[in-house]
Formats: sequence, structure tokens, C-alpha cells
Amino acid sequence: MMKQIQRFGGAMYTPVLIFAFSGLVVGLTILLRNPIFVGELSNPDTTWFKVIKTIEEGGWTVFRQMPILFAIGLPISLAKTSNARACMESFVIYMSYNYFISSILNYWGPALNIDFSQPVGAGTGLTTIGGVKTLDTSIIGAIIVAGMVVYFHDKYFDKKLPDFLGIFQGSAFVVIVAFIPTLLLAVATAIVWPKVQSGIGSLQIFLASSGSLGVWIYTFLERLLIPTGLHHFIYTPFTYGPAVVDEGITKFWAENLTHFSQLTVPLKSVFPQGGFSLFGNSKIFGAIGIAIAFYFTSKSEKRKAVMGLLIPATLTAVLVGITEPLEFTFLFIAPVLFVVHSILAASMAAIMYSFGVVGSMGSGLINTATLNWIPLFKNHSMMIFTQIAIGVVFIVIYAFIFKMIIEKMNLKTPGREDEEEVKLYNKADFKMKNGENSKIKSQFDEIAYNILMGLGDVENIVDVTNCATRLRLTVKDPSLVQGTSYFRQIGTHGLVKNGCAIQVIVGLSVPQVRESFEKLLDNPEGLVAIQS
Repeated sequence: MMKQIQRFGGAMYTPVLIFAFSGLVVGLTILLRNPIFVGELSNPDTTWFKVIKTIEEGGWTVFRQMPILFAIGLPISLAKTSNARACMESFVIYMSYNYFISSILNYWGPALNIDFSQPVGAGTGLTTIGGVKTLDTSIIGAIIVAGMVVYFHDKYFDKKLPDFLGIFQGSAFVVIVAFIPTLLLAVATAIVWPKVQSGIGSLQIFLASSGSLGVWIYTFLERLLIPTGLHHFIYTPFTYGPAVVDEGITKFWAENLTHFSQLTVPLKSVFPQGGFSLFGNSKIFGAIGIAIAFYFTSKSEKRKAVMGLLIPATLTAVLVGITEPLEFTFLFIAPVLFVVHSILAASMAAIMYSFGVVGSMGSGLINTATLNWIPLFKNHSMMIFTQIAIGVVFIVIYAFIFKMIIEKMNLKTPGREDEEEVKLYNKADFKMKNGENSKIKSQFDEIAYNILMGLGDVENIVDVTNCATRLRLTVKDPSLVQGTSYFRQIGTHGLVKNGCAIQVIVGLSVPQVRESFEKLLDNPEGLVAIQS
């Protein structure tokens, strides 16, 4: 069960990866038509405004079609075979689901106490998805439908039908099998979801009034659950779902950014929900403090190598908010540090919030500067300076506490290890063993091959998926899997092992490594394990 939950949580990150670029486009274009920065060019009649507004509309695509994006995106990582066809099936079934709900509410809305004749808008519980007026189930409905479709896809896509029914094989059969369950799900949604919406409304009020304690608990859990892969279930309902505001903090903030930038009252009084998007500060400030501690606690003869490891990992965390390359350098060799990291991250967010800092700061420095600091600076510079000041203080706190714990407990963080060198295999080794017709053609192939060897070769692999930074696999015999030191030395950032459920922390190149890995699985005849 844990393996399935982890796979599902990781799959949710597939569509999320697109939000970073879209957020930058929206943030920059809003900035470029803000009268504070461009003066008279912000007049809607100017060519400048029209061009910038046109570009901005393209940036809104993923935010306005977020449920569809999740419905299509999840099967990419979840489906075991023929992922592209699973995406198509998911789109068809998800739109059928919304058409069903629309028709049900059109005919039986009054019996369900739903006024389906009212226009779509905030507070109505209604929305438009792909041109269909329906209940606003946000990304939750999309996730449920996508999960159901993947189940039917994995079970029935390869089912052989009699020849005279061959036209109904494959994707058509999956849609046929899922059709009636989708109708039943739509009926259940029409009956139950309005009550869920009422509960979500109460939750939004509670969380918005929970103050710094609520921010602390939320941020603590968001960090602490990263090793399990379940942190996606914590932040997604807040950032992209309706936990604190309809359609999520990211979209709400971007839509109201121009308005917020022109206000002179403290933003916390206007948008207290913005405290639940401060967890990105630990990626900016906390990462720097951790890197400083690791450098100064490493052995002097290893500091050059440690710096080579820390600089790219820290920059990745600080600039774009991807923290796994840094965090997984110490997570499993010193888990106490990760608990401390979670406590410090939560404390930093809660203190910032108590001093009036709010915004959309779930990613790194680029996101924070583009969607917060630059557009808000004129009227909210004091909030920004307060945030930076608290962040700098926490860099020192992070470095001091991490250094103290590492030295006191003699933790084997980067540069302090006393382990034997692991024999690794590169492209030249492989070609020497298997000839010039080797399947190993690129750096990604080389990493994938070393991962495969560390997992016990082709015969030990059951399935493979990925999330933003991790290769997620199921193996037959976990005893054949190498230890964390092997995977760190082949160029990955670590290993998560939970029985037969394995996660290899690859980094941002995981899609390319997975593709190479699957090529090796599909063509095993040329692979021969290299013996040292």
C-alpha cells in the first residue's frame, strides 16, 4: 500500500513541473503592464499592453486548465505500459465524467439543492472545464478519475478479444470498461461533493485563522514527509487545490498580483492564506546554511570535492526550489539532521508570517523574485526586507546548529565518510566488455546502466516510474540492491529503500535517465553484467 501511495504522490509532480515556467511568464507579463513600472504603457489602448496581455494569456493556460492537466499528466508516471494511450483514455473519461455531472445537475439539480442555472463564479461551487459547465471538483476530481483510469488501463489494455471484436481492443476497451463506473462516480460526486465543498469552506476559514501555529505545522509536515514521497499530499491541496482558497494559492496570487502590488495596507490583513506558501524560504536560506555547515565540517583534504558536490546542489535548491539533490546527501546517513531541518524550516516560515510576510513562495529565488519581490517592492518593501533579514538570520542558525550536531554526533555527512571506493562502470568499460554495438550511447545511458546494475540487473526489475527527481521502482528481491554509498558514487543523490519499493534520487535529469533505463529493460539481450 505504501508503495502505491508513494507512486501516486510522485506522479502528481509530473504536471506540477510545468507550473514553474508558466508562473514566470504570468509574473513577468503582469509586471510589464503594471502602471507602477511602465507608466502610461499600461493603458489598455496601447500596443505594448495588447502584446504583453496576449503573451500573458498563453501563460495562464495551465492554471485555467489545471484539472485537465492533472487528468492527463498522472498516467504518464502511473501507467505501467503504453503511457501515452493511458493519457488519452484519461482525457476521454475525465471529460465524460464532467459531461455526466453537467447533465445530472441540469435535470436533477433542484433535488440536490444545487442551482445549476446560476452563472459560474466564486462561491457557486460551479466551474467550466474544457467548455463544460460542471461542479468545481478542482484537481481532486481529476486525480480520482485518473487513478481509476490507470487501474483499468493496467488491467485491460492488453486484453485479447475475439477477432470479430478486435476493433474494441486496447484503449477502446479501457474506455468501455470505465464508462459505467464513471457514470456512477459522477452520480456520487453530484450527491456528495456539495457537502465536501461546504466542509472545504469551513476548513479554509479555520486554516486562515490558525495563525503562525497553522503555518508551522503545515511547513513542518511538508518538509518531514519528503523521504516518504507523501509531501505532495500536503502542499498540493494548498498550492494548487482548494484547501485555503479556491483553485489554490498559486493561481489566486497570480490573478490578484497587480491588485496586491497597488495596496498600501499590510498584505497579511488582505491575504492571510499566503502564509501557507512560505515553505520555499527554507529552499533559499536554509539550503545555504546547510551547505556552509557541510563544507566546514568536511575533512580538509575532501573540501574541494565537497564543494563540487554542494555548489550545484545548493544552486538548484536556491534558484528553482528543487531540494532533493542537497537534502538526500544527508537524509539517510544522518536522519536527525533532516528532522532538525524540518523544525527550522517550519520555525522560519512561522516567524516570517508572524512579522507579516505572505505571498506565493513555494519555489526558489527566481519564483520569489518574479512573483513577489519585484512587483511588490514599491509599496511593500518593508515586508520584503523583513523576509530577507529573517532569512539571513536563519542561514546563520542553520549553519551553527548543523555544524554543532554533525561534530557532536560525529555524523558521516559529505566529506566525513570513511567508506571504501565503489567500483563503477563507465561507457568505455561497457564497450570493452560488450563491443562497439553497446546500447550505452550517452551520459544518461551510462547512469541508467549503473543504476540497473545496482538494482540487481534486468531480471530483478518489476516496474519503473518517476517523479520530479526520483526514479521509482519495484524490485523482486531487495537483497540484490546495492547500498546508498554505491548510488551516491555513480552520480545519483541517494537511495530510498522500503522493502521492494525503491527510489533512486537522480535529480532533474530523471526523465532522460528513465527513458534510457527503459531502453535497457526493453533490450536486455546486449547487456552483460560487468564483473570487477
